[in-house]
Amino acid sequence: MIELQALRHRILDIPSLTIPEGHCMVIGPNGAGKSTLLELCAGMQVPTGGTVSVYGTEPRRCAVGWVSEFPDRTVVFDRVFDEIASPLRFVHRPCDETDTRVRETAAVIGIDHLLGASTREISGGEKTLVALATAVIASPSLLVLDDPDTHCDTHTTRHVQQVLERLPIPHILQCTQDMDTASGADTVLYMEGGRIVHAGTPREVFSRLISSCFYPECWRDDSCV
Repeated sequence: MIELQALRHRILDIPSLTIPEGHCMVIGPNGAGKSTLLELCAGMQVPTGGTVSVYGTEPRRCAVGWVSEFPDRTVVFDRVFDEIASPLRFVHRPCDETDTRVRETAAVIGIDHLLGASTREISGGEKTLVALATAVIASPSLLVLDDPDTHCDTHTTRHVQQVLERLPIPHILQCTQDMDTASGADTVLYMEGGRIVHAGTPREVFSRLISSCFYPECWRDDSCV
């Protein structure tokens, strides 16, 4: 599990929070501190006060996968195959093992047809899928996604969520502006002003947001699958 205690960092003020295993969606208005929370959990920032732990360990000492809202900013290599392979190559895994894992991971994500393509020439949605494959190839215990659906069409967004459901990763922490997507999570955190205002199952959290713009549209018309 992920545990936060007496956490203070920039806008964040979270006295105590436990996030159970499963898929957790973080929602709330712009400027609520969602991305900062995700970066702390991923070990990309160190809190100025309090602690963040993943299974009792500092995030920086854990295997964490990261998918940015802007995958262009994290691309290192020109070829899709090399980009996905990079986490294993950086830790000097054997070449045959790395090649096999790249092909297996690409098949799971549904991008095996892109392995020979240039990372500069694929679409925005495809770049998000490549970033996802790169983030999970080393089998992290925590996968963090910061608004990965911002630049994706509806089909790609749905595909990403279907892939996430199949991944054997204990903890998935995701920020989204799509409440229909958030409604399918195991846990939802609703943030305002750097604080966790509501936390619980989607039914528990969204029942408190029914009159707001954060209530899933598909729940209003019973179109959620």
